[in-house]
Amino acid sequence: MTKTLLICDCLGTQTIDAPALEAATGFACSRLHTALCQSQTDLAAKAIEAGNLAIACQQEAPRFTDLAEDLGAEIPDFIDIRDRAGWTQDTADTTPKMASLIADAALATPAPKTLDVISEGICLIIGTAEVAGAAADKLADILTVTVLTLEAADLIPSSRYDLCVGRLHSARGSLGQFKIAIDAFQQVLPAGRGAAQLTEARDGARSECDLILDLSGGLPLFPAHEKRDGYLRADPASLPAVADAILTASQMTGTFEKPLHIRLETSLCAHSRAEKPACSNCLNVCPTGAILSAGEHVTIDPLICAGCGACSAVCPSGAISYDAPPVDHIFRRIGALASAYRKAGGMDGALLVHDSHGAEMIRLGARFGKGLPAHVIPLEIDALAMFGHAEMLAALASGFATVDVLLGPKSDRDVLQSQTELAAAMGGSGAVGLLDFADPDALCDHLFDREITPMAVQNPILPMGSRRQITRLAAKAMMPDTDIAPLPDAAPYGAVLVDTNACTLCLACVSLCPSGALVDNPDMPQLRFQEDACLQCGLCSNICPEQAITLQPQLNLTDAALSQVVLNEEEPFACVECGSLFGVKSTVEKIMAKLAGNHTMFANPATARMIQMCDNCRVQAQFHNENNPFTGAKRPAVRTSDDYFSKRKDH
Repeated sequence: MTKTLLICDCLGTQTIDAPALEAATGFACSRLHTALCQSQTDLAAKAIEAGNLAIACQQEAPRFTDLAEDLGAEIPDFIDIRDRAGWTQDTADTTPKMASLIADAALATPAPKTLDVISEGICLIIGTAEVAGAAADKLADILTVTVLTLEAADLIPSSRYDLCVGRLHSARGSLGQFKIAIDAFQQVLPAGRGAAQLTEARDGARSECDLILDLSGGLPLFPAHEKRDGYLRADPASLPAVADAILTASQMTGTFEKPLHIRLETSLCAHSRAEKPACSNCLNVCPTGAILSAGEHVTIDPLICAGCGACSAVCPSGAISYDAPPVDHIFRRIGALASAYRKAGGMDGALLVHDSHGAEMIRLGARFGKGLPAHVIPLEIDALAMFGHAEMLAALASGFATVDVLLGPKSDRDVLQSQTELAAAMGGSGAVGLLDFADPDALCDHLFDREITPMAVQNPILPMGSRRQITRLAAKAMMPDTDIAPLPDAAPYGAVLVDTNACTLCLACVSLCPSGALVDNPDMPQLRFQEDACLQCGLCSNICPEQAITLQPQLNLTDAALSQVVLNEEEPFACVECGSLFGVKSTVEKIMAKLAGNHTMFANPATARMIQMCDNCRVQAQFHNENNPFTGAKRPAVRTSDDYFSKRKDH
């Protein structure tokens, strides 16, 4: 059944071509209303009762949701085409843009995965006796409060909360599971007159709490502290900041749903092998310290993870991927936006990627300024940093002329900058960029004033597959005449170069390559390489005993990258006993030259000859050797019952 789109021109402030929009989207558009949320509420109620409805208004979603609940009807979908498309000073037709936004909203969003976190309201307040004590007085009736201060002066014992003196040595964990260690710990004794009496000081006191209210004014206890659930920090000199922190703390009791932002496939992780370091991209960019090394792979603490998505963007193998929603859902959204825009007649669209901060800037710019141009199509996502080079290239290859990421105050700028540079090197030069505007009017002016280069991709792609597959497909579509594109250092694509004069074909690199890019040939001494599979993790160069391997970042767009090529090969050596092929001829000859007659174990020709034997023949020769160290005395004859009986007869 065709879904109905309820449209409204919002008191005549936007232009909507209902027939064209219906033809472009496949939705059954209603007649154009002008005040659905006010004087025409009865018409909205009838449409809601009919069901299978989408309302082209996001601002009044709470009002229409309440109306649906009062009517006992299904809650409709909501699509914002006013702030993002209708409210604009652009005189161009906005129907293609509206069609693309509707196509994006029509995609089903996967249900998020969550983990329950329980907070019982055990709160530790850190600060001076004056500031922390005042906060404790306000929270004592709501939370179980303990005040930790550095100085014993001015402490007044209270029956409403606990008081202690000490120096916080360490703190780890997150909401509902903080673990702390305190040095010089002293408890305040409630009895006594005059100054507060304290217990004996001791180091290493340990405790647990559900949340921490840090009013000390010192350095934060955690990296990226604003992203640590349950850790509230405020400047003690700012009364509004302290009041906001106290209010937030008062509401942090109960059971909370913690989204599981990241999915980890440890079998794909190229972090380490045989205690040799390889890829540490995710460890280097994680702002909260949620990612730790665990031997050959990494681990992620979901309770500490803030969901910035940076690890997903920089992971070369796909072992780490954003999962709230999954990465492939973002690719589907990009494809839906681009396809609907083109089918509705749109040309040279510009994708504007933003988060909730950017959404508010777009709303303000639309209400009080120029709004967005008709060709600028916004894409709102929760984590900007997860929009890496693969997503940027996918958008360009899907038909967008440019891709811009609108930065916010908390954006991971270093990660986005490196991903933008990587995308530029793979065909997106001049078409991908970061926008850093704090003023909505400045943003709108920039988008209106710049010139858009006509779309270079003649045959847009459908972004499907893994991030690496989509990257290669997009780069080929954007650079059809390029065979090999040089990339910046530390890029996750490239070649392995082998110094054949130094390589001994020990194949240590083959045994440890985490992606299978380096392989051997079971029939002869040969080192093979498949460039498309190489992650440029550096493990092969770290493990090579001869330092014969170097990495060369590049993107090989030829078919040769998909097949195995020989990096080094040599003639095998034939066993002097059985003639079977084993080892490398040059290596065996080098060993013979160094050891035969020069080492005590190979002083005579018979033992030296064992170097030229295969494993089986070498064992046989060693076993039959006169000087076999495993040879013992002749075994005694086995005694039987007859031997014992004959011995008795003799006696």
